[in-house]
Amino acid sequence: MKKIVLAYSGGLDTSVAIPWLIDKGYAVIAVALDVGQPDADMPAIQAKAKQVGAIESIVIDAKAEFADRFVAPVIKSNALYEGEYPLVSALSRPLIIEKLVAIAHEQDAQAIAHGSTGKGNDQVRFEAAIHALDPNLLIEAPIRDFHWSREEEIDYAKDHNVPVPIGKASPYSIDANLWGRANEAGVLEDPWTQAPADAWTMTAPVEETPDTPDFLELTFEHGIPTAIDGKPLPLFELIEHLNTLAGKHGIGRIDKIENRLIGIKSREVYEAPAAAVIMAAHKDLENLTLERDVAHYKPLIEQQLSTMIYEAKWISPLFDALMAFIDATQSVVNGVVKMKLFKGQATAVARQSENSLYNKDLATYTSADSFDQEAAAGFIKLWTLPATVFEQVNHIHAEEMNPHD
Repeated sequence: MKKIVLAYSGGLDTSVAIPWLIDKGYAVIAVALDVGQPDADMPAIQAKAKQVGAIESIVIDAKAEFADRFVAPVIKSNALYEGEYPLVSALSRPLIIEKLVAIAHEQDAQAIAHGSTGKGNDQVRFEAAIHALDPNLLIEAPIRDFHWSREEEIDYAKDHNVPVPIGKASPYSIDANLWGRANEAGVLEDPWTQAPADAWTMTAPVEETPDTPDFLELTFEHGIPTAIDGKPLPLFELIEHLNTLAGKHGIGRIDKIENRLIGIKSREVYEAPAAAVIMAAHKDLENLTLERDVAHYKPLIEQQLSTMIYEAKWISPLFDALMAFIDATQSVVNGVVKMKLFKGQATAVARQSENSLYNKDLATYTSADSFDQEAAAGFIKLWTLPATVFEQVNHIHAEEMNPHD
């Protein structure tokens, strides 16, 4: 039999994919990555794949690698798709495919399979990475290619002894990892329907959050958070801690209409408590440490990178080149930001850095002022010289002011 490596989550879609692939003549190797999915029972997921028919079931603890290689660039580049979404699902896909391709090579497999539908972004993200890393591998996408309805999928599962959850099934389609949780489908498909309480699991509703704030000091080194209140933590542990603490205060809820890669609009509900805190603190520290021209130009690169990550272009020469620019800017982003967590908001209230460009003696309006006031007049004259000369020659605005002269 030909071997195929399946990106396995333990859910219904990837579980019914196993007997479907077996019926097609494949020996299935199921691979699940632990990238910090909340409440994921990885041993049970591993056992379920074998129960359903996989010849081998592999679980990889990738939390630290996911944080260091994929979340860290997003932090440094303040990457938010369409200004809001911290790219939760998009980040894990390149790592998942890296691992699957490596296992395919080790196991002499001829193909890779995923459980994405034909409407979503993930099919592109998975397959773009496969084509980039090994275009000779075949690709199978049972859920997309077989056009199953949910009801047909459940019937197929029962016919092939695939365990189906007993009781009321979740009305939502959920993807989660260390960086946050993405939720869609069900009642969320109506943009006029407010997301019900059960759509949220990582964050408390603001009306139920504590009436006193929490304060914390977040230390950054080269743009990456490395400690909370002076205690060093690996990035993945730091994110886990902030997810709990910020979630308690209702921080990180996002309800938005977004433009999918394939061109349709979708309503998405996201929770990213740690991301909200870290990104706010990082941006605040950049305001203190980045030179003006760099600070004004960097958002252009950030927007391009955010779009590229969302649109499955993580593996590309342009992405590498833009990240080189981002990395160069982060050498001075060192220091501590004090954050206030309260009633759904993460707010920077104080900051300090050895690379600070803030000069109190220049900024002050007190008698300690060291700014050369007399230099300002000459600066203004030179700053406006091009426009002044143009107007003296062409009189455009003068004629508009005096149309009858």
